[in-house]
Amino acid sequence: MADIFDLFKKIESGSNAHAPVTKIVACLGNPGTEYAQTRHNCGFICADHLVEKFSGSPWKLRFKSLCSECTIGGVRALVMKPQTYMNLSGEAVREAIDFYKLEPAAVTVICDDINFECGRLRIRKSGSDGGQKGLRSIITHLGTDAFPRIRLGAGQKPEKYDMADWVLSKFTADEQKALISCLGCAADALPLIFAGDVDAAMSRFNGTGKS
Repeated sequence: MADIFDLFKKIESGSNAHAPVTKIVACLGNPGTEYAQTRHNCGFICADHLVEKFSGSPWKLRFKSLCSECTIGGVRALVMKPQTYMNLSGEAVREAIDFYKLEPAAVTVICDDINFECGRLRIRKSGSDGGQKGLRSIITHLGTDAFPRIRLGAGQKPEKYDMADWVLSKFTADEQKALISCLGCAADALPLIFAGDVDAAMSRFNGTGKS
C-alpha cells in the first residue's frame, strides 16, 4: 500500500513539471559548511525542506544560486538558495525575475528573524527589511518592498552575545525540533501566498509554528 501512495505522490508532484515558472521562493542564507545549520541560515534549511516535501528537481547552479523547481499548490515555482552571501542576495533574485520576466510580487522571500523564538514565524505582504541584510539587498535590487516574505524565528539574542556571533551560532537540539515544526507551516503557507491570499496565510500562521 505504501508503494501505491508513493506513486500517487510522484504523479501529483510531476503533473505540472513542464509548466513555466511563475513564482520564485528566495530562501536566504550563507554558502559554506561553516554556516550550515546556523541561525542565519533558516532560509537555506527551509529550502531543503521545501524541495524534499514537494519533490523538487535536483539542485542546479543558476542565477548565482542553487535552484530547484517544485510544484507547490499547482503552481510551478523556483526555489533559490543564493550563493552570493547574505548581503548580496538581491543580485541573485534580480537575475531570476529578469530571466522569467516576472514582477517583484511573484517573489516570496524566506529568511531568519532574531526577534522571534524558534518555532514561530511571521508572514508579511510587504514592508521594511527590519535589519535583515539579505532582505535589504533584495528590496534594493528590486526597487520595491512590495513582495511577500516569511520570517522564521531564529531565537532572540541573549544579552551576553554579540549579534554577529549569535546569528552564526548553532541551534540547540530543542530549537531544532521547534524549527522543524515551523518549516512545515512555511510550506503550508506558500499555496495561500501563491494564490494571492496572503491575509489568510497571515491569519493562520503568524506567531505560531503550528498548522
